[in-house]
Amino acid sequence: MVTRALLVSTVLSAFAASAALAQECKQERAIYADRDGAYELAFEPVGSEAAAVTHRFTVKAVKGELLLDGHIMMGDEVARSIGMVMHNCPEGDVTGEEIAACTVWQGIVYPLDLTGAPAELVPAEGEEAAQRLLLAGFGPALRFSSAWDDGKLSVAPWDVLTYKGCAQ
Repeated sequence: MVTRALLVSTVLSAFAASAALAQECKQERAIYADRDGAYELAFEPVGSEAAAVTHRFTVKAVKGELLLDGHIMMGDEVARSIGMVMHNCPEGDVTGEEIAACTVWQGIVYPLDLTGAPAELVPAEGEEAAQRLLLAGFGPALRFSSAWDDGKLSVAPWDVLTYKGCAQ
């Protein structure tokens, strides 16, 4: 029989191992997973192509073919990491209406430490990866989006994503 103290110790050890791994990974290579392992969010380097975009990432369903594109920009009035996740957006010169139609979720991306305390901004490229990310309302937004309508999804992700690994 597993005692409660042993269970708590095991969980804390897993969080400590996750924290140590995230410290070795830079934000632009970090990979996160939702609680059920149904979705992965993977950052990729932005490069110098877009000054307004601070981060790029993809969200994919682990089982299935769905791949969503995302980016983070700085808020205009208050320093916040404003994220957008999009599905099948048109390429090239597009209108605001077209972007709105393909946007699955938009909101603040909060980096969380292991205690759940939020930081103001997602770490910049070259900095240590965040332990966890909170995309408030992401799961419900995906559930009611055009991505769900494609019939490729059957489970919505949790809004908190935990550091899983580092891309090579």
